[in-house]
Amino acid sequence: MNACRNCLLPAQAPGADLNKQHECACCRTYHLLDHDAREQTRRQREQDLEQTLRTVRGAGAYDCLVNFSGGKDSCYLLYRLKRDYDLRVLAFTTDMNVPEVAWKNIRRTVEKLDIPHLTFTPPRDFYRKMFRYLLQHQEERGAVRTVCYVCAPLFEGYALRVAVEKQIPLILAGYSPGQPEPERMEYEFSRELLQNTDWTPPELLESGLFDEEELDLFWNPHRYPTETVFPRYLAPFHAWEYSQEETMNAVVRLGLVGKRWHASPVHSNCPVNWLLMYSDLKHLGYNPYAPEFSALIREGKASRLYWKIMGPIVNFMIRRKILLGANARRSQEWLGLRDSDLQITRPATDFPVVAETREVDEEPAHEPVGAGQ
Repeated sequence: MNACRNCLLPAQAPGADLNKQHECACCRTYHLLDHDAREQTRRQREQDLEQTLRTVRGAGAYDCLVNFSGGKDSCYLLYRLKRDYDLRVLAFTTDMNVPEVAWKNIRRTVEKLDIPHLTFTPPRDFYRKMFRYLLQHQEERGAVRTVCYVCAPLFEGYALRVAVEKQIPLILAGYSPGQPEPERMEYEFSRELLQNTDWTPPELLESGLFDEEELDLFWNPHRYPTETVFPRYLAPFHAWEYSQEETMNAVVRLGLVGKRWHASPVHSNCPVNWLLMYSDLKHLGYNPYAPEFSALIREGKASRLYWKIMGPIVNFMIRRKILLGANARRSQEWLGLRDSDLQITRPATDFPVVAETREVDEEPAHEPVGAGQ
């Protein structure tokens, strides 16, 4: 066995430290954690979330904006906000390369819940150049860590721009527990991060390959007047009790997603992500999402049987670039990259992403404008 017998954490994952019984260090020490304190923290977050959802009602044209990828979590989040809390929700999708299966989920959910939906399509050439550069200059923790921690702040920043300019007091994200990594957020983005930090990645800034217009796509609160009111940015599934299996079942039962397979986390809402996983399997020897799912299994929030079956299947598809894994080959062709171009070249980079603020014009950033539902 090359993975933990309990949570399936791969032996190659940092900190796994499998013993002779094939139990990882995380499982061996899990009983030592203060679970009462963890539950108390969750309940405090839940109390704050409930109060926030009450206080934002009627504060603007919309009560909240939801980043809507078409995955199971964002579909279910929209349902709860609309049906359980009766909020005026604006669903917001960044369409860089949303796959058709996600669009099917998006269309079904928007129609079922009858909610307004805004789509923003960013410059595709910029993303192609960015992906090419980052995949050829990965940090030591691999492609997913390198690319997603530049790409995610982009769509988070787009949502912030829309919320500020439409005076929406709250942004909600369908991050499940364990997403993103705690150094970026646990339940809420800090006020320091939203109000005082330029998110321009130093590796892009220092490369000299990206012009000011491209770098200005990243969130920079210093573009706004000092009196600007910035929204809160929360992850409700860090506060509510969460089950991956129950969420998958719920979105199908509620008619938000047509098939259970389309609610599976195996279906990535970013085709380039398959290439990132391919690179990490090649360089790191394990799927970079395995530690996240192992943590959910350990905490009783995901099915061990499901991932015992699906984990090897997913990795096989990726390594062979077949079926869903063919997205890795297609992304390589789009980016014009060979396997030998996928390289780790630099040490780890943490978030927040910049130490110094770039000089910017005093004019507020323009609002992304997209098609409606």
